[in-house]
Amino acid sequence: MNEGKKGLVVALAAAATLGGLLFGYDTAVISGVTSAITYNFVTPLHLSNSAADFLSGLAISIALLGCVLGAAIAGPVSTRIGRKAGLLIAGVLFLISSLGAGYPEFIWGLFGAVGAKALPAFLFYRVMGGTAIGMASMLAPMYVAEVAPPATRGMLVTFQQIAIVVGINLVYFVNWVIQSGHSRAYLMTTAWRHMLASAAIPAALLIVFMLIVPETPRFLVLKDRDGEALALLKRLVGDASAETTLREIKETLVQHTRPLLSFGGLVLVVGILLSVFQQLVGINAVLYYAPHMFENMGASINQAYWESATFVGITMTVFTLVATFTVDKVGRKPLLVTGALVMAAAMTLIGVLFDVHAVSATGSAAGGTHGASYLAIGAVMVYIMGFSFSWGPVVWVMLAEIYPNSIRGKAMSIAIAAQWIMNFIVSLTFPMLDGSAFLNRHFNHGFAYWLYSAGAILAALFVIRFVPETKGRTLESIQELWHRRDRSRGSSEPAAS
Repeated sequence: MNEGKKGLVVALAAAATLGGLLFGYDTAVISGVTSAITYNFVTPLHLSNSAADFLSGLAISIALLGCVLGAAIAGPVSTRIGRKAGLLIAGVLFLISSLGAGYPEFIWGLFGAVGAKALPAFLFYRVMGGTAIGMASMLAPMYVAEVAPPATRGMLVTFQQIAIVVGINLVYFVNWVIQSGHSRAYLMTTAWRHMLASAAIPAALLIVFMLIVPETPRFLVLKDRDGEALALLKRLVGDASAETTLREIKETLVQHTRPLLSFGGLVLVVGILLSVFQQLVGINAVLYYAPHMFENMGASINQAYWESATFVGITMTVFTLVATFTVDKVGRKPLLVTGALVMAAAMTLIGVLFDVHAVSATGSAAGGTHGASYLAIGAVMVYIMGFSFSWGPVVWVMLAEIYPNSIRGKAMSIAIAAQWIMNFIVSLTFPMLDGSAFLNRHFNHGFAYWLYSAGAILAALFVIRFVPETKGRTLESIQELWHRRDRSRGSSEPAAS
């Protein structure tokens, strides 16, 4: 591929993965406003402690349920109106939801929705924003995979995870700028609005870029727009390869859409379990609750927040870049297996350290507590390292490329919806596991980490046994790895692997 064509592909990939930036931005921005949400919408209701905790948790996490909805509808949207159009819709929804979440009284205030009464409007906008994120989380890697050549597809799809990490780090800086020099009262009354509304800026950028970029060649073929597809392929892969690529695409789309299980159930199950294991290894428990974990290990609250924001952010950024430059050389499976084993070892060490901390605290060994705390920070960094070069970016690569053209939209939609459901389950259950008096008597806050360690080991075994290597293959040839239904015989025959 010449430099001009390579530059075009990279530009298209970067534009699409602004959806990933929105994902990361929204994940981190809510962490800066949790106390303000409780103060403005929950405390004035004078609920019981348990009801108030539930309502606060719902207000903070409800966007994840929107993400499930967004992922579920993204498949039909991508098939009916296109990958580009779906990302454009996601950008518009996120723009509206960002401004609405920051100023939920706007318009709704005419109907009396002010103060705590604006909570339903706030929840509505957060679900809308989650829907946009769910759509973008599926459509962005699909778009990139369908415009990228096989030799660089893995690297380019990892842009999704890089964008997520950039979004997380960017919003930490934005929140700091908004709150810097002001009191806590300013956060409760004004800063939280600006923090949530600031997400409208990257949303507007996504809208602008989606108005400029072309549709993917595979969607164009899906809609019988072969001439446009060929012209775009010439720009992406060159004149010499365009005709061959177009022919391969058309051969896999003899029927433009096929039943979900046309290639057997294994391909669907593999995608779903890749998504489930990505969350079952505990990544969001670490990202959302790292300060809490460090406090449990003996760190002060200020130290805990500094350590989690600084060390986690830097480690995620560096090792996601490692995946970007190795996924097309080393392959998908080696990275997934290695990363899972690294995470399992780190989570096991964290579980052990909680026992060490408990013994040190009981035995009044002052230095022991701090030693365990520092070791816990190191173990968390190792865990983040393992996730960032493997299950973070590589799962997005696999989901974007393992599904045959004729079922990709529907299958990806199901797999990514499963990912968001497991995300919600892990986020919801961690406080319960960590706060259980029964579990803490036996595991000293370590049970959840032992559980995530077991999840990582199961993830490694699953990849070794069931996940095919897709490095260097065209999207059309990847479907040959799965059981294909021979309609003339009315049976399924396994393709050579």
